Amino acid sequence: MKRTLLLAAALSLGAAQAQKTELEYWTLSLKPFFTDLIEGQIKAFEKANPQYSVRWTDVPFDAVQQKLLSAIASGRAPDVVNLNAEMVTGFYAQGALEPLNAIAPKGALNTYLPRAKTAFTFDKQLYAVPWYWAPKVVAYNSEIFKKAGLSRPPRTTNELLAAAKTIKDKTGNYGFVPDLRNLEFLYLFREEGLPVLSKDGKRAVFNSPEHVKVIQTYLDLYKKGYIPEEAISKGYVAATELYGSGKLGMLITGPQFLIRVENDNKAAYDLTRVTSYPLGAGKVAHTPLMALAVPKASKNKEAAAKLATFMTDDTRQLEFAKATSTFPSTSGAAKDRYFTEGGKGAINESRLMMSRNIGSAEDLNVTVPEASRLHKAFKDGIESIFFNNRDIKATLDDVVRTWNAALAQ
Repeated sequence: MKRTLLLAAALSLGAAQAQKTELEYWTLSLKPFFTDLIEGQIKAFEKANPQYSVRWTDVPFDAVQQKLLSAIASGRAPDVVNLNAEMVTGFYAQGALEPLNAIAPKGALNTYLPRAKTAFTFDKQLYAVPWYWAPKVVAYNSEIFKKAGLSRPPRTTNELLAAAKTIKDKTGNYGFVPDLRNLEFLYLFREEGLPVLSKDGKRAVFNSPEHVKVIQTYLDLYKKGYIPEEAISKGYVAATELYGSGKLGMLITGPQFLIRVENDNKAAYDLTRVTSYPLGAGKVAHTPLMALAVPKASKNKEAAAKLATFMTDDTRQLEFAKATSTFPSTSGAAKDRYFTEGGKGAINESRLMMSRNIGSAEDLNVTVPEASRLHKAFKDGIESIFFNNRDIKATLDDVVRTWNAALAQ
């Protein structure tokens, strides 16, 4: 009798396991540092949803787009995939992502910060759930500020640029190293309240005198030696290296970079204070945002939406933010005392400043067809201005024509 009961129990357990639906979950470059965290969150999902099992694959950031295209083509698409805003825009344009409004658990999409959802909303449908980001702050070396005769950190973009010149003139150190690679000027335009596209989205409009003036401001600083060449070639990497060596007045950053500074040069870290990111006329700060999306090729769309919203709910986002020194995109987690109370030291100060700056944070990725080609045209144009002395207005006119030819189709 006992053997019969044990056999029946084993058969019952085997049947239950056989009935489980496996969901494939892709993240970007989280192993090995955050393996325990993600595996723990997956176990929590499986416990709360015993009808599902999750197979986790971590993909290198630079490889995810090609791997996802290949997986979709071969009929083996993941159910949930981690993408950034630019990638979401591209896959949406290809019709490769499933809108989430109709398949997400009831009320789940209301937990995210409205500004966070903006980056992934197309035609009033949400195509990815926001995950983590790091609102920008300004870390500054208090000793360099004292030597430059600066009594307080900058509060506006104009004050930031003026402080950078003063620091270089008075101390010989660079004041700051803006990241001018890739599409940064598109974001700087919007931070200064200047549009990139017309209101109907059918024309590029970033060749006005005001747009020219923004680039001219940074070009003048570059030509006069206030900005190093690395601002265009290495961006944040160059800035973090200089700041960590005690040779940079201000670092526009998030807490994750301050951890590196603390590890590389404790003396420079101990001199560091943190203030809010100075806003331009647009009163918005570009804040790159990660997300989880459900490919249209997923065979388990509703279950995938359940997994995506579970992994990005208040509890999971707060856990992730604490482990990675990033900031959550859900309202509840963003209000946690971990962020709102701050504490001693630059890293704690930066969390408080991120919390104060979250109202101005927005991923300013620009949605256009043929995004890769148009983005490359813009990046090539900026490099030609800085490295080949091309005229700013003529270059922007050329790039706008290229964009408008694609937008008109």
